[in-house]
Amino acid sequence: MKCPYCKYDDDKVIDSRSSDEGLAIRRRRECTKCKRRYTTYERVDEIPTLVIKKGGTREPYDRMKVLAGIRKACEKRPVSAETQEAIVGELDKLISEKYEREVPSDVIGEFVMKKLSETDEVAYVRFASVYRQFKDINHFLKELKSLLSK
Repeated sequence: MKCPYCKYDDDKVIDSRSSDEGLAIRRRRECTKCKRRYTTYERVDEIPTLVIKKGGTREPYDRMKVLAGIRKACEKRPVSAETQEAIVGELDKLISEKYEREVPSDVIGEFVMKKLSETDEVAYVRFASVYRQFKDINHFLKELKSLLSK
């Protein structure tokens, strides 16, 4: 493993533990050259799950793409990186348990929206406005009224 700081390719594992409810191994590493520490995750390399898009096309599921969308929605909000990672971890678990090879994109979008609505309302509205492709302010107001009525 190359050090992300100095790019030296020798390190030692300081700590190793199970993560994501046993679906990954989290390792703390220390570079033998610059002595800085960093974290890596080891996951099983499975047959890639495909996402069925709204138009019927398929593309490989990319957890980093989902995480990037969540991060964008949570930008400048009090939602920790750990919470954001946990949402994606729960989504990964849902997909692996309920969908063998293909998952509809609306399952992913609705899951993320549900989790964000429980976490931070502003992040939820931001994500929903992109996911549901609000065309004008009326769609936006309708979603806000729905949120306020809860």
